[in-house]
Amino acid sequence: MVHRRPINSPRSALKDPDHFRRRILLFIIGVCVCFGFIIVRLVFLQIISASTYAKLADNQHSIYEKLNPVRGEIKISDKFSTQPYTVATSIEKQLVYAVPSTISDPRTTADKLGFVIGMTSDEIYAKISDPKKKYVQIKHQLTDDEVSKIKVLKLTGISFDSEPIRYYPENSFLSNVLGYVGFKDSNKTGFYGLEQSKNTELTGQPGSLDQEKDSGGAWIFNTRRNYKPAINGDNLILTVDKSIQLKAEEIIHKAVSDNGADSGTIIVMDPHTGAVLSMANYPSFDPNNYSKTKNVADFNNMATVGSYEPGSIFKPLTMAAAVNEGKVTAETTFTDTGKVEVDGYTIKNSDSKAHGVRTMSQVLEQSLNTGAIFAKDQIGNAKFLEYVKRFGFGQPTGIDLPEAKGSLKGLDGNVKVNYDTSSFGQGISVTPIQMMQAFSVLANNGAMVRPYIIQSRITDSGKTFTNQPKTVGQVISSRAAAMTTGMLVNVVELGHGKKAGVPGYYVAGKTGTAQVPRTDGPGYDPHNNIGTFIGYAPADNPKFLMMIRVNHPRDVSFAETSAAPSWGVMAQFLLNYYDVAPTRPITAKK
Repeated sequence: MVHRRPINSPRSALKDPDHFRRRILLFIIGVCVCFGFIIVRLVFLQIISASTYAKLADNQHSIYEKLNPVRGEIKISDKFSTQPYTVATSIEKQLVYAVPSTISDPRTTADKLGFVIGMTSDEIYAKISDPKKKYVQIKHQLTDDEVSKIKVLKLTGISFDSEPIRYYPENSFLSNVLGYVGFKDSNKTGFYGLEQSKNTELTGQPGSLDQEKDSGGAWIFNTRRNYKPAINGDNLILTVDKSIQLKAEEIIHKAVSDNGADSGTIIVMDPHTGAVLSMANYPSFDPNNYSKTKNVADFNNMATVGSYEPGSIFKPLTMAAAVNEGKVTAETTFTDTGKVEVDGYTIKNSDSKAHGVRTMSQVLEQSLNTGAIFAKDQIGNAKFLEYVKRFGFGQPTGIDLPEAKGSLKGLDGNVKVNYDTSSFGQGISVTPIQMMQAFSVLANNGAMVRPYIIQSRITDSGKTFTNQPKTVGQVISSRAAAMTTGMLVNVVELGHGKKAGVPGYYVAGKTGTAQVPRTDGPGYDPHNNIGTFIGYAPADNPKFLMMIRVNHPRDVSFAETSAAPSWGVMAQFLLNYYDVAPTRPITAKK
């Protein structure tokens, strides 16, 4: 007899209702768990991480926005402002990009787009013809007209995205100090000025995105990714005073025009702190349209990179060294024969005259080359070179701008003629900012200050770093500085600097008409010179130190008629601006 196992049937299941209920309950719980996981995941994606993943999910061009930092701003102020003025910032412009995988006819698309945006069809085709690419930038900084015309074309796979671009609200104002932002190997970077020297700080730090991608290079949604946002660039607050800068740019433009010159530079500085109040050049350029600048030399900030042989404005430094060494005083005399014979060369005064017995004060008043050589000889060549270096020449000042360091190569060997000519500023090269640093010694009781133009730097997190005035060292005694200052007052009162005087004030300063080396051989160009005036006022307690340089003036021959008058006009403005009361009776300017 065969026994068979009973077959389960719905009826048999019904005999065990508790088992059936348990199975239904487990099924319901499983469904609820699945739905619960999905809901939690959706809440996380759509609410908790919505802002992050919305950016990431909006194709790769939106990732571009999030991973690229916004460049820091540059600002200045003046005595009237409660808030700083922005002179360099970022604004949104449109770029056009392509999604090649969605373009069915790249050649036709390239032809139509190239006609509108001024690129060749081949250039665009090379960018958009690879269907594996998900995102390709075609052209930056579109004009409104270009955007409108592209929209009319309704090209599949061609879209727009916004991007920050550098914008200078005041156009050419302060442009040689600021520089500009352009492209290098498809990357934005700063050129010239602060945009170049502080490029790293202004740029910030780009973000990063480590994620899983498919074979086409697109990220896979809902997979592992490590996202690090960008850190925006630092903001810079400058020491430049807007009102002083505006006036300086007006003055140097007029000085260049009035004298038929090639170019010019003005620097205004606080001699007690080193803070640069103005740094103006003419010609300048518009950094918003830098590509339209015809002469690349216009990009240079000649205040810091314009090396030249300074000429007679160097004489007060030679004199100060000799005074400090106790070898001469303002009343020390020498006999001027009009020339010095040395190493087979004849060195003459600028007027080719012999002036007889002259004091050291008269050497500066009449700007006698022979007298500068006499003062230098009292301390010797080795000590003279020591002072030249102590005054800061032959090395950068350290200002936060691109700068040249000049050259002291002529003093490498103990060649007397080179030392003799260097005593009156020929045969060595310096920059205007180096001369300002050196003259701060005379205006600041013998102590030299480091020039600086950045007042403070503010990070993306709000942390502020402030530059403090820095004294480089005590170069000469306060007594030697005061004696040299007195001689420089006489230069303005009695000598070649009369036209730099300001009625009601004692001004200390010196003219310099420097020769320019020939470009076609040895020697100097007889048809070219550089006129400079450097000085400070009021002489006993200077509110400012200022230098004006006029390059290749064709309508005048000497600095006393090129740079000195402009210096006087600017000095009058500064004394009024700072409400400095006159210290002597106001008489008509001679």
